[in-house]
Amino acid sequence: MQAFHDLIIWLNDYLWGPPMLILLFGTHLFLTFRTRFIQRYIFKAIKLSLTKDESAEGDVSQFGALTTALAATIGTGNIVGVSTAVALGGPGAVLWCWLTGVFGISTKYSEALLSVKYRVKTSDGTMLGGPMYALENGLGQKWLAVLFCIFTAIAAFGIGNTVQANSISGMINETFHISPYITGGFMALLTGIVILGGVKSIARVCEKLVPFMAFFYVLGCIVILVLNSSYVLPAISLIFKSAFTPQAAGGGFIGASIMMAARYGIARGLFSNESGLGSAPIVAAAAQTRNPVRQALVSASGTFWDTVVVCAMTGIVVVSSIMSNPAAAEGLKGAALTNMAFAQIPVVGPIVLTVGLLTFVFSTILGWSYYGERAIEYLFGKVAIVPYRVLWVIAVFFGSIMTLQLVWDMADAMNAMMAIPNLIALLLLSGVIVSETKKYLWEDNLDEVSTDPIPLVKK
Repeated sequence: MQAFHDLIIWLNDYLWGPPMLILLFGTHLFLTFRTRFIQRYIFKAIKLSLTKDESAEGDVSQFGALTTALAATIGTGNIVGVSTAVALGGPGAVLWCWLTGVFGISTKYSEALLSVKYRVKTSDGTMLGGPMYALENGLGQKWLAVLFCIFTAIAAFGIGNTVQANSISGMINETFHISPYITGGFMALLTGIVILGGVKSIARVCEKLVPFMAFFYVLGCIVILVLNSSYVLPAISLIFKSAFTPQAAGGGFIGASIMMAARYGIARGLFSNESGLGSAPIVAAAAQTRNPVRQALVSASGTFWDTVVVCAMTGIVVVSSIMSNPAAAEGLKGAALTNMAFAQIPVVGPIVLTVGLLTFVFSTILGWSYYGERAIEYLFGKVAIVPYRVLWVIAVFFGSIMTLQLVWDMADAMNAMMAIPNLIALLLLSGVIVSETKKYLWEDNLDEVSTDPIPLVKK
């Protein structure tokens, strides 16, 4: 078993090494230029995300699709991941993480556009879409679509289920001394109640949970920034300076080169917003939208909230907290750094962080359940949906009581392998992305209803 784990660690290090980071960030840059800086439409995208498009075809509202995607995306990567990037890459990693989010908006836009453009409808009216349908119907490469779904199904049970459940049960056991068996059973019950109702049930819960959890966490960050007010501007200055100059050790920070800051910042940014992995477009295809560009803009706003806002705030909170109390931060990494920052809020600080992590992680379990379900349905048809949901609930319980380092490492590797077929579709179908964007956005036809027929499939 140890030899297998060592192999997975080697594969993971290789897959998430410089070639993958260059490929992902390079795709972000390429699509940014191909879409003529789609980022400039971000405020239009936010406005669209709050507008119902009920006359259009789809299973859930645009906002429901967005919050379901955000539920799966906003999680420990935004809180613990940013702290880890600062600990390993210095304060400059925060800027690289932020830049990854800014340029990743174009990739999230593009993959959602293709997902809606190539979505299909089942006999009962359910919408199905995602990179697998773009690969099959757009490129004619069904074998790549099958590979994408296999990697997605495996990654979902890892990073979207067991490791998330384990992090919740571990945190509650450490903070409140409640047995992981009790936490796991309760969480499995809640998960089952929600996911057995399908995407509409998941979207309804996420529509309420995501705004609450984001507001709750951001409010905590604002309070800390007020407490650290004299260090906020120096922290921002240090973040910019350290991104482009080597960082000497001292003041609570480790020494870090420009390369280390870029490497850890970009890696954390990519893990955080999932732009390019191909996960979020799966739920984008279920949205009620008049044309592919409208939902693509809505999906792009998710990366804005996830990385440009939440990760940036976390980064400034952590860096300013280290500067305000370097002795307390000495030697701390990851979650411990975030705990130190929130402990500055008397009494309620740790509670805010705990509630934030609990809601972030539970919502991730819900969002990824839908991604995995659609991958399984593509591979085996509707007959596999109910057994899959039952297995998902069981996995939540066992994930709560197990040690999962091997599963975590496998899930990271599967995430990278998900990205490769998706990036192939994005790059080879970039002409379609430009054509659709020109037709609906650049020529000011955003309210026009698409006349492209949605193919019917038997599932």
